[in-house]
Amino acid sequence: MDYAGVITLEVLYMIAFLALTSAGLAIVFGMMRVINLAHGEFVMLGGYTTIACAKAGIDVYFGMLVVAPLVVGIWGLIVERLIIRFLYGRMIDTMLATWGLSLLMVGGVTLIFGNTAVSIPAPIPGYELGDYQMGGYNLFIIAITVLLLIAMWGVLRFTRVGLIARGAMQGPEVVSALGYNPRKVYMITFTAGAALSGLAGGVLAPLTGLLPSSGGAYIAKAFITVITGGAAVISGTLSSAVMLGVVNQLTSFGSGPVIGEIAMLALAIVLLRLMPQGITGRFFRNGT
Repeated sequence: MDYAGVITLEVLYMIAFLALTSAGLAIVFGMMRVINLAHGEFVMLGGYTTIACAKAGIDVYFGMLVVAPLVVGIWGLIVERLIIRFLYGRMIDTMLATWGLSLLMVGGVTLIFGNTAVSIPAPIPGYELGDYQMGGYNLFIIAITVLLLIAMWGVLRFTRVGLIARGAMQGPEVVSALGYNPRKVYMITFTAGAALSGLAGGVLAPLTGLLPSSGGAYIAKAFITVITGGAAVISGTLSSAVMLGVVNQLTSFGSGPVIGEIAMLALAIVLLRLMPQGITGRFFRNGT
């Protein structure tokens, strides 16, 4: 029974990890059809911001929940104004530009923080589940992810901002019909997506040491989660995170973490072969 509890909690953590790291990319892709290959570096930047705050004596929760999203959101606004806004509707060009941006960010972070791993201790101690020692901070990550998804769903479904966002998912002409400038909506969208990436990086920072190259691990999982889920932001991210997270963890417990990663990737390939528009492109039509 204790072992079953351990597996359940680890599965929930992996689902939360995938959903949290994918939320920012899902918003940008769902509303703008932009694949930001620097997304992993945005997450990494949020992590470094949290670590810098903690070492400067700033409360770690304030750093991860406020400062990290703010810093990365501002950086996202700058990137959108200088690069992304000239490339709307040109997906390949956008992917190449953001890939170059990711290399630039890796170099910049290496120059500032060095090429050695940096970390901070988890602010929540572990606990025992029968004979097993569990990470208490994982529960915090699960809770933050649940609250974030509920907040995103509420905004998209019940606010004027959500109406505009759902209009943007249908196309720029719908946004114009609502009386808004599509480019301004896209600017705000990209900034919000970057801020969510910073939040993810900030929240995940206490779990592992960070390196300037850490973004590669984030973008790989976020990319397959978003593409497998499809264009719908909430239902797509959550449905693909659940399926990939369950397969990853159950396979990892049975055969090891490397096989778990391979199984997750194999599942993503099969799902995209069967449903080229993603899970939500096949089963959901409401954009959220």
